[in-house]
Amino acid sequence: MKIISMDVMSTGVVAYYVLIASRDGFFTPILADVTSNRAYADPVPQAVILTAIVIGLSIQALMLVGVMKLARDNPTLETNEIEKNNTP
Repeated sequence: MKIISMDVMSTGVVAYYVLIASRDGFFTPILADVTSNRAYADPVPQAVILTAIVIGLSIQALMLVGVMKLARDNPTLETNEIEKNNTP
């Protein structure tokens, strides 16, 4: 449940960032006419969001691998018992 909640929070942050950054009237620099002076969309926030999505996916995959190892070693759903068994 903790992994799923972290994924939901990450998706919420990305969705909030996209909502705040979206504005009407911007044109794509590659597809728009070069000769006119128009407001162009900045590609840097788009690259940052793509990077955040990829990093979030890789962190989630690593956490799931850790949970699979814990589930193999401890066949219980009680977090207190898992923490008690894995403390040095």
